[in-house]
Amino acid sequence: MSVKTSPAKQPLFHIVKRDAMPWWKSWLVRIAAVLVSLVVCGIISVILTKENPFKIYGMMFEGSFETERRRWMLIYRTAILLAIALAITPAFKMRFWNIGAEGQVLIGALAAGACMFKIGDSMNNASLIAIMAVSAIAAGMVWALLPAVCKAFWNTNETLFTLMMNYIAIQLIAYFSYVWKPKGTGQLGVINQNTQAGWLPDIAGNKYLLTVIVVAVLTVLMYVYMKYTKQWYEISVVGESENTARYVGINIKKVIIRTLAISGAIAGLVGFLIVSGADHTVTTDTAGGRGFTAIMVSWLAKFNPLYMVLTSFMLVFFERGAAEITTQIKSLNESFADIITGIIIFFIIGCEFFINYKIVFRGSGNKNA
Repeated sequence: MSVKTSPAKQPLFHIVKRDAMPWWKSWLVRIAAVLVSLVVCGIISVILTKENPFKIYGMMFEGSFETERRRWMLIYRTAILLAIALAITPAFKMRFWNIGAEGQVLIGALAAGACMFKIGDSMNNASLIAIMAVSAIAAGMVWALLPAVCKAFWNTNETLFTLMMNYIAIQLIAYFSYVWKPKGTGQLGVINQNTQAGWLPDIAGNKYLLTVIVVAVLTVLMYVYMKYTKQWYEISVVGESENTARYVGINIKKVIIRTLAISGAIAGLVGFLIVSGADHTVTTDTAGGRGFTAIMVSWLAKFNPLYMVLTSFMLVFFERGAAEITTQIKSLNESFADIITGIIIFFIIGCEFFINYKIVFRGSGNKNA
């Protein structure tokens, strides 16, 4: 006696991996995601403020482009975010999840600030700036090498290790701020305000331009490093498969340590640029959370330094635009800027799903699904 079996019930839809999408089409998807996010932000803004959404968007542009100072601030902040993204990219390409860029920038800033504060009056400005730069780069490198060595030799969890290093860097800055200013509020204030010792020189009267130039050069160098060097090939192989790397004779420990030394050095350099180029002080908020935002910049750009310029600019523009809305509309607080920024970032991240995957519905006739 035969038993009839009914065919298994198929799901209404399932998700399959897309073939590689052309670059221009993927960017169209991202642009569409940004436009949709702006529509959603407009709806929420109307609900909360009763204002015309086009007026809201106008405020966003005013926040970045209304005055020359705001335009330069937009360019400067984009450059700093881009530089931090460049710092973490080699590690992320290697699948070493360096969540510690925030701390590496801060410890570099602390080293540069310490030089300004302690030896600022004992040498000429060029020598002081050189010592500050070397100290900041070395500090950032050491801060990144600690988790790298532990990962290479004892296979520790780099995500937790680098994350905890952020908090140590924050507390070190808080500690030394009180030590150096024991009778004050724990804030260093502007260092060497009268002598300007350790300050990067202005170019054409602009204090941001030199920093932007340094980051532009750094971007080109990183592009060349990623495209034409053997080291980047080794980083890519280790990131894809450590077993394959061993098979072809790559020293994995050496690659991990070398890559994190590069990441930490760039992050430390960023700390120097912030302290010497614009802020002229050190606080626990010197990095401003950009160490975490930079992860998104690098990931959205698919580790391409040239695309990182665009993603950095986009995120900084929306952040400053949202802050301008809260400034002009007194009924809103700072949380509104975070809500707007969060919605835009949510759509940008979400569109990556549709770039890499597609939804196939039952009965579509896709035999490969």
